[in-house]
Amino acid sequence: MLRSWTTILALAIPSLVAFAGQTMTGTLNLIIVGKLGFLFIAIVGVVNIIMYNAFAIFSGIGHTVNYLVAQNDGAGNMRKGIERTYFAFYLCALFAVFLIAVGWLFADDLLRLTGGSAELVEAGSFYTELRFYAMAFGIFNFAFHGFLRGIGATRMSMVISIIANAIMLLGTYTLTYGHWGMPDLGLKGAGLAILLGEGIQALVCAFVFWFPLNRKYKTRVPARLDWREMRLIAAESGKLGVQEFSLSLAMYLFTAFVARLGDQALAANEVALSIMSFGFMPAFAFGSTATILVGRHVGQGEPKLGRRAGTDVAILGTLFLIALGTLELIFAMPIAHIYTSDPDVYKLAAHLISVSAYLQIFDGLLNVYAGCMRGLGETTFLLRISVICSWVIFVPLAYLFLFVFDWGSMGAWLALYLYLTVFGIGVMIRFYRTDWSLIRVKEAAGH
Repeated sequence: MLRSWTTILALAIPSLVAFAGQTMTGTLNLIIVGKLGFLFIAIVGVVNIIMYNAFAIFSGIGHTVNYLVAQNDGAGNMRKGIERTYFAFYLCALFAVFLIAVGWLFADDLLRLTGGSAELVEAGSFYTELRFYAMAFGIFNFAFHGFLRGIGATRMSMVISIIANAIMLLGTYTLTYGHWGMPDLGLKGAGLAILLGEGIQALVCAFVFWFPLNRKYKTRVPARLDWREMRLIAAESGKLGVQEFSLSLAMYLFTAFVARLGDQALAANEVALSIMSFGFMPAFAFGSTATILVGRHVGQGEPKLGRRAGTDVAILGTLFLIALGTLELIFAMPIAHIYTSDPDVYKLAAHLISVSAYLQIFDGLLNVYAGCMRGLGETTFLLRISVICSWVIFVPLAYLFLFVFDWGSMGAWLALYLYLTVFGIGVMIRFYRTDWSLIRVKEAAGH
């Protein structure tokens, strides 16, 4: 037990630091931009949801690389893992062009669709465009980090993430208000900082992949085009991408519903989500660790050991979220006050945080057991349950609680956590009911 937990923490802590660093960067960026006024908090929050949806569609590539490489690493066949990573990069290049086109042509239309005010759309259009350009680099970066996590190099992934986050944070502080002789660009400066950080991170990832990692994995040997493997990568990426997109689109509608309550309610919602993301992101870290360990055991031909590993990750992740939830419950008001001096905004945000402090445990269970299911290669199940929970439970309940029962922001958040609770428990039950004798390393059709 002790050795198992030590292994989990050795993998999870660097991922935890990396994801927490991303969360902290997003939080500090929101605080910096928030000094411009609550309208700009609302803009950043709405754009974050838009970008979450854009990222979700293509995030399946990174998740697929993560679990396939973990299985290949466990099976001692990293040549196939490298080839699959190359195929994933080819897909990323195609989708990056698409993202650039969408940002250039439709940034203001996407903002308008959220139901935000005309002032919000006018002030946030160029910022949205810059975020799409940054996302074109971001999907490459996510795929590369999926590879690093797949081989267990979570410390290297952490270091690269810290460098990128530092660039984004420093750039936001410098360019938003014109510090140190730089131009005062306001919200546009914050968007440029994110673009700069993602672009430099892509260069660092390319260098690490083709130089330091080449010594061990021969990463400079190009992969011959194999349409069976390409179809596997595309199919798995599609399923995991649609799964994430189903969740993110539901969150987009959730935000659009809250936007109807007014800009102050929307700002409070985004402050609360930003603070609660300190629980969301660590949940992602433990979920990623579950994928690594379960995927390795599948590759080694010992999937039942993955069951034990998944359980241990869930226990550790839950203990962490209990401790974090306690801190959020105690300090909800002063933390929310950091974001804005508007009392209507920070008091409502603190109330939402207090109610959610321990409910986020179910989000942790969802992420851990979803990570386990990815490690097993059970991507079709994740797609099905995500669609069902998002569109049969979450969106209808959010509409009902907001517009029929008139419960305001609290109604929206009750719908959110009912959804996460059902989703998390459903994935957990499926994991323990898996027929372990049927689990094999994922192969392309025809192999």
